[in-house]
Amino acid sequence: MSAAVSQTDVVVQGVRQMIIDGRLRPGDRLPIERDLAAALGVSRNPLREGVRALSIMGVLETRQGAGTYVTTLDPSLLLAPMGFVVDLQDGSGTHHLHAVRRILETEAAALAARQIDAGALAAAEELLRRNATELRLAEPNHETVIENDIAFHRIIAETAGNPVLTALITALGGRTMRDRLRRSVAQPGADDTSHREHLSILAALTARDPERARTRMAAHLFTVEDYLIDHRPSSSTTT
Repeated sequence: MSAAVSQTDVVVQGVRQMIIDGRLRPGDRLPIERDLAAALGVSRNPLREGVRALSIMGVLETRQGAGTYVTTLDPSLLLAPMGFVVDLQDGSGTHHLHAVRRILETEAAALAARQIDAGALAAAEELLRRNATELRLAEPNHETVIENDIAFHRIIAETAGNPVLTALITALGGRTMRDRLRRSVAQPGADDTSHREHLSILAALTARDPERARTRMAAHLFTVEDYLIDHRPSSSTTT
């Protein structure tokens, strides 16, 4: 069993090195199974296990009847599995995830303020307009508000111009969305407070003011973080 695991690791590391060395590039087809197994010094079963592992990581993709190829190696693919790991984190430590999110998103806001275009600003403004309409209802839909919230933050992350930063923020999105929804439902006025904070962030982006965008994003995310710290479930509580 240990030999098989060791050989599988040889496959993963071997293909990784081939990509690093430039022998395999994004979009390239892998050598046929027999030749690749010989090149890596492994048998076919561990080779297949290694290929499956690299496919899960987003490094390779197998096309039915066409072979196995290196993916685009886009950060959104390679970092996507991190979102699965984040979702498995115990609820008692979720404030740590939000602290990381705050660090990433404050810098994303500053970067976005330097280069956001009119189209992105208009899209962000439209999302806030929709939330303003929703929040005027007698019973606003919290999920709709949070979905617009997520889309607003996504626009900022994407216009920051750093695909790795965007991918990391996206990977945190699933878990943090559930936490934000919990606060939205449990804390009266939370949605209205977030909406006002979003308007202030949008104003800083519109003014192309990186420092104000950074500061206002941090203030906004601290309100969520503080709530989660104050309402941490015990380690035995599931979420």
